[in-house]
Amino acid sequence: MRSGNFDLNLFKVLVALFEERSVSRAAVKLGRTQSAVSNSLRKLREAMSDPLFVRSPGGLMLTPKARKLEDQARAVIRLTDAALSDDEEFDPSDATGQFRIGAPDRLGLPVILPLFQSLHALTPNTSLHLMTTDRGKALSLLDTDELDIVFGWIDDPPARFDSSLMFRERFACLCREDHPILRNGGSLDLPAVLSYPHLVVSVASDSKAAFDFVLARMGTERDTAILVPHFLMVPNLLKDNHLIGVYTQRIAERLARDFDLVARPLSHDVEPLDQYMVWHKRYEADSRHRWFREQMALACGQI
Repeated sequence: MRSGNFDLNLFKVLVALFEERSVSRAAVKLGRTQSAVSNSLRKLREAMSDPLFVRSPGGLMLTPKARKLEDQARAVIRLTDAALSDDEEFDPSDATGQFRIGAPDRLGLPVILPLFQSLHALTPNTSLHLMTTDRGKALSLLDTDELDIVFGWIDDPPARFDSSLMFRERFACLCREDHPILRNGGSLDLPAVLSYPHLVVSVASDSKAAFDFVLARMGTERDTAILVPHFLMVPNLLKDNHLIGVYTQRIAERLARDFDLVARPLSHDVEPLDQYMVWHKRYEADSRHRWFREQMALACGQI
């Protein structure tokens, strides 16, 4: 028998014959006509070069060849049904392994911290792997299956990805308490913000942060005095210099609260930043991945 030419649907007929030991009863079980089952049995006999079943007073009797095939045929049906069935529900309490997310550094405290706390409580045997990366690199890591989710300012991903808007966030100016930019009070307009040197946080290959792209759409740019890859150095640099930093509002307010700095929102003529969750379409229906996306959405809902 050449397996490449074999119709696997014949195994369903074979298993029904094993169970019923009758062509007519097998036909009823399968919801087919008796002639259709007889035709399938003929094909099975030809393929196996064996009669498989012979008549006896108690019904069809298995040949030695059929007895050898019985367990294998049932296994084929079980594997086929499992492959075609709906994905099993994900049980977080039994989950192991990593959940992998790529996100800019500005989202560490506002989003990743509540996400970790939720995962730690619900999936105690898993770990969270956070990679700080820029947009282009993050999407390539989704392609190579090195990340499960990418989060950040990715509002128009290629068609092979799915995305969901998590929240919209304004920008804020972060600076020391006695900085002259604070003299007038209230929100800060763009000319005032652009009149000071900036401390920029970015891991992008082009050394640009999200605010730089917003400025570019407005036809302007800022004076970058110093560029750093993460927020660790930001508080000390702002406290000891005439610099300001423009970051998304949540991280700015958190740093202001923790390090005795001041976060002042920018005026509404500066458009807010949309924060998206992005994942590869191959995981759209996966129950584990779907559950992880739900946890990310819940963490964002706490903001």
